[in-house]
Amino acid sequence: MTYQENISEAGKTIEQFTQTWDGIDAEYVARMRLQNRFKTGLDIARYTAKIMREDMAAYDLDPANYTQSLGCWHGFIGQQKMISIKKHFGTTKGRYLYLSGWMVAALRSEFGPLPDQSMHEKTSVPALIEELYTFLRQADSRELGMMFRDMDKAREAGDALEAQRIQHAIDNYETHIVPIVADIDAGFGNAEATYLLAKKFIEAGACCIQIENQVSDEKQCGHQDGKVTVPHEDFIAKIRAVRYAFMELGIDDGVIVARTDSLGAGLTKQIAVTREAGDIGDQYNSFLDCEEVTTIGHGEVLISRDGKLMRPKRLPSNLFQFRSGTGEDRCVLDCINSLQNGADLLWIETEKPHIAQIGGMVSRIREVIPNAKLVYNNSPSFNWTLNFRQQVFDAWTEEGRDVSAYDRAKLMSIDYDGTDLA
Repeated sequence: MTYQENISEAGKTIEQFTQTWDGIDAEYVARMRLQNRFKTGLDIARYTAKIMREDMAAYDLDPANYTQSLGCWHGFIGQQKMISIKKHFGTTKGRYLYLSGWMVAALRSEFGPLPDQSMHEKTSVPALIEELYTFLRQADSRELGMMFRDMDKAREAGDALEAQRIQHAIDNYETHIVPIVADIDAGFGNAEATYLLAKKFIEAGACCIQIENQVSDEKQCGHQDGKVTVPHEDFIAKIRAVRYAFMELGIDDGVIVARTDSLGAGLTKQIAVTREAGDIGDQYNSFLDCEEVTTIGHGEVLISRDGKLMRPKRLPSNLFQFRSGTGEDRCVLDCINSLQNGADLLWIETEKPHIAQIGGMVSRIREVIPNAKLVYNNSPSFNWTLNFRQQVFDAWTEEGRDVSAYDRAKLMSIDYDGTDLA
């Protein structure tokens, strides 16, 4: 609705109460409405979900149309980031905000700084989402308020052309409200708990929820060892719980990011339920580290595989171990299954930023789902410079180039900053 249309609509309402509302100015009402365009978090989620879907479609047409999501842990930080981006680039298009679990755990918990293990309050993330959008709406209000004052000055000076220019700018104003990708960790409980928390995220304004396939009460930071995953049916139940939350609240185009931690997870808390050979549970169990049974001990857990009784390797913690070297295969299966069951985007958690590694997995996924799209973690935990330089070093070595001038273990040295390798 344009500036003049807002004034006209407000004026019609005021006219119905001419004896008592004479002191209400329709133009002031119009300005206040424009400054408060988004009345609720659901209005924001609906608006930003549409943006994300349009950006995803643009990426399908041309991968150069990728988006970037900036991490933040406070409303003021997010506000200043988007103000700066809009001022520098002239638009916020293609720039989102990202709320990571580790950042919230470290900086937003009332328990104090915590590790990334889902130990922080589950409501701390939706509280931060609401805080961020409060600050971003404030940025809109401030900027529009300045435009209103400039228009009043132009009118007072009799400069109709300038006043018209400003009004046109108001009608085409770009908000600071951008999509937020919000990390729900492993859902903080079972599928129902995930659904309830997802509703809080969405009601606060989140149009995109990221969920991972770790066991909720065993959750670890993505870059750490000791991660434990759940069978696919358990994870799909949580993906569907998030989708139900979106649809119940009227955000039918809400976006779900399915994250797999299988690359660095050597353990599972449970053996998957399988009903027939080759089903998804059977495929999950096929990665278990097993030995053929010759004798059966007391309390042992056994599975049937290819007509044989097998004993999965069970740790004293009652966790079951996967075979070494199966991480990439499990990631590919996770991603394909997630996309086939309601997820929109993929996140493959890796221990390092290795282009060949991540590219190889995505290529395998796209053999089954050609338009699969990846969200990648530009984590500050990675030593990007060293990793990329080592990848170039290794590629040169394979090509037979002379790398005698470089020490692979010391490629972070400033001595190499001016070289071809850098």
